Amino acid sequence: MVMACRVVNKRRHMGLQQLSSFAETGRTFLGPLKSSKFIIDEECHESVLISSTVRLLESLDLTSAVGQLLNEAVQAQNNTYRTGISTLLFLVGAWSSAVEECLHLGVPISIIVSVMSEGLNFCSEEVVSLHVPVHNIFDCMDSTKTFSQLETFSVSLCPFLQVPSDTDLIEEEHGLKDVASQTLTISNLSGRPLKSSELFKPQTKVEADKNTSRTLKNSLLADTCCRQSILIHSRHFNRTDNTEEVSKPDGFQEHVTATHKTYRCNDLVELAVGLSHGDHSSMKLVEEAVQLQYQNACVQQGNCTKPFMFDISRIFTCCLPGLPETSSCVCPGYITVVSVSNNPVIKELQNQPVRIVLIEGDLTENYRHLGFNKSANIKTVLDSMQLQEDSSEELWANHVLQVLIQFKVNLVLVQGNVSERLIEKCINSKRLVIGSVNGSVMQAFAEAAGAVQVAYITQVNEDCVGNGVCVTFWRSSPLDVVDRNNRIAILLKTEGINLVTAVLTNPVTAQMQTKEDRFWTCAYRLYYALKEEKVFLGGGAVEFLCLSCLQILAEQSLKKENHACSGWLHNTSSWLASSLAIYRPTVLKFLANGWQKYLSTLLYNTANYSSEFEASTYIQHHLQNATDSGFPSSYILNEYSKLNSRIFNSDISNKLEQIPRVYDVVTPKIEAWRRALDLVLLVLQTDSEIITGHGHTQINSQELTDFLFL
Repeated sequence: MVMACRVVNKRRHMGLQQLSSFAETGRTFLGPLKSSKFIIDEECHESVLISSTVRLLESLDLTSAVGQLLNEAVQAQNNTYRTGISTLLFLVGAWSSAVEECLHLGVPISIIVSVMSEGLNFCSEEVVSLHVPVHNIFDCMDSTKTFSQLETFSVSLCPFLQVPSDTDLIEEEHGLKDVASQTLTISNLSGRPLKSSELFKPQTKVEADKNTSRTLKNSLLADTCCRQSILIHSRHFNRTDNTEEVSKPDGFQEHVTATHKTYRCNDLVELAVGLSHGDHSSMKLVEEAVQLQYQNACVQQGNCTKPFMFDISRIFTCCLPGLPETSSCVCPGYITVVSVSNNPVIKELQNQPVRIVLIEGDLTENYRHLGFNKSANIKTVLDSMQLQEDSSEELWANHVLQVLIQFKVNLVLVQGNVSERLIEKCINSKRLVIGSVNGSVMQAFAEAAGAVQVAYITQVNEDCVGNGVCVTFWRSSPLDVVDRNNRIAILLKTEGINLVTAVLTNPVTAQMQTKEDRFWTCAYRLYYALKEEKVFLGGGAVEFLCLSCLQILAEQSLKKENHACSGWLHNTSSWLASSLAIYRPTVLKFLANGWQKYLSTLLYNTANYSSEFEASTYIQHHLQNATDSGFPSSYILNEYSKLNSRIFNSDISNKLEQIPRVYDVVTPKIEAWRRALDLVLLVLQTDSEIITGHGHTQINSQELTDFLFL
């Protein structure tokens, strides 16, 4: 990557400054409107276009200790969830700056660790009020509703954080069960921006619907009494069950008896659109893949009475750069690319069912399985006078071919590498050998074709051979899909196979990796939403609730310090308790500032605000109203309910449209928060070179600064 650098002040915490520097490089990836970056290799001058945090970090110099810790945190999040990476990186930077400010004010490290950990735990508990249950998605399949009916909407932010700009859309009393929890971005076909005041007008407490607020708050209060802490960060102390309630400020302790409606999502298309975050083309492919899996499950069962679970391990991608994006599609079966030299073989096999063999390891002459011990003291002696026309590999390849001929096998799938010499011989005998096949693909063909996977070709017998596999070209005209490496796309399938392949195409080769990354991000969002059977209201609503709750906690700590200390730490020393009373509001304030920066950057990246300062001012306006109400979650939900009130301009068209919501996955989001704060606190506690500036007045000014190269 082209070298970038940032000045690092040696008087301040080096590790935290490095984290902030790394995080700064990925701030444009936050939100649905990502700004792509060109990464240029200085040595070979090659470039690639990226728009994800993972690909960015792959191009940065992360050889430092802090860089390696950051990379481990990002890779752990990506390998598990495939989403929440940009949030993690941004919060690492925001909270690193927050901790630096706390250190600058003289806050003890133990207090920073304890209060920030407990503050995040508190946020993780409070956001439960924004859960939307996802139940019976496949019990209410509506074949008439399609993804394209909803994908025309630009969905990104929650209503009161989004500047509307649409003259062709109007609110509708559509059949969604919880209109109070709708989240949307309204797109403007005319391009005329509206002022933020046209969407939201400040409301006095007298004008507010007190009954609605009290009702919506009840679920949060009811959960608070019995809920366990979701995340435990601090190794120094934790709240116990009997102190959990007093740990909350007065505004959070009030109990009411009313209950509010249960907000639900029971439609697959609505859920998919809500989780697409503006990437409609990728999510549409994912939704179609889920539909194919569901239909296949119904066919296999003979009915759809059994619960269906989306199996993401049986979803695969096949990237074909150079083709138009309109060629992207989802197909049942396994689509892969093979050399053009296999063209006559495929033509020979495509009109007949073929027999298949599955090889678990490599299909090479010198391959031995893991744990194999070669016999010692054995030498192969050849007669020097005898002419060896064939090498050992040639003899081995001939033997493999004889085995395939003996059992009438025309298709071999290999999980590892394949001998080039063997491939040539198989092509000449009209047999297809495919290497580097995913283990889940092997298992799927084993289940559907009745094959048994073996480690060596010598283990093949009649019981190991599968039947009824169909081999054909992906397109009727295979030469139309030849890539730059002279490979063609083929389709392998058999009756009842539980495999779905998403074919991803793009005319620009540099964008191919980005397209695949986005597909998997959407796939994992939908997977975790269906697995957990719940989602968050998205578009920044959850982060705004965290910001509001921390703001209230900080204010309560200032007003009732003694009560707050006894609630959080009743078994600690008086010194620690008094220190908490002094510093707790400050630490909570800086922790909340991280959410403030997050939302400001999110709004700024949507291009609706001229600066982050303007976006921050807009957020602060709503924050003040939310904290004044004493019920932040109720305030958020009440703002959603205004979508059905007559708050839009009178010049809006009378055309009715169904407006989709925005959702976020629950566990991946909270885990991104946890990993971000854990990383910041780890760097804080393990870096022993913390220079506060005291006693260093004689140091040369040039020695106080350094450059961090990225």
